[in-house]
Amino acid sequence: MDKNPIEATEFYDFLTGKAYTALSRRLQKNLREAGIEITSEQWSILYALWEEEGLTQQELAQRTFRDKTAITRLIDNLVRRTLVIRVTDDSDRRTNLIYLTKSGRHLKEKCMHQANKTLAEALHNVDAAHTQTAKETLRQVYINLK
Repeated sequence: MDKNPIEATEFYDFLTGKAYTALSRRLQKNLREAGIEITSEQWSILYALWEEEGLTQQELAQRTFRDKTAITRLIDNLVRRTLVIRVTDDSDRRTNLIYLTKSGRHLKEKCMHQANKTLAEALHNVDAAHTQTAKETLRQVYINLK
C-alpha cells in the first residue's frame, strides 16, 4: 500500500507542467525586462553551451530534453541572432558541433543574473529544507523513469 497517497491528477498536473510552465514564463519575462531578447527555450540551449561548447545537436537535445526538430529550430534562431555557430565535425562530416559566438559568451552573466532572480522569486517563502526535499524527490522520480 502507498504510504503517501496523492491524488493522481494533482500530482501529474504539477509535475507535468504547472511549475515548469510558471518558471519558464517568469524567466522569459525577466529576460525580456532586462533587455535580453531570447526565449527561455533558447536560454536552455545557451546554458548547456556555457557549461560545455562543441556539443552536437543530438547531445543538446538530450541535455535539454527536446526532440531533434525543436533543437534544429532553436539553433537556427540562435545562429540568426549570431549567438551560436555550427561547425562541421572533422571526424564526421555529417555532424555539426555547436559553439558560442563572442556575443553568446558575453550574454552569460546577464542571463544567469536573470535566472537566479527567477529562482529567488520562485522559492520566496519556501523553507530551505522543503527545497532540498523537493530536489531529492524530483531527482529520484527522474532516476526511476530514466
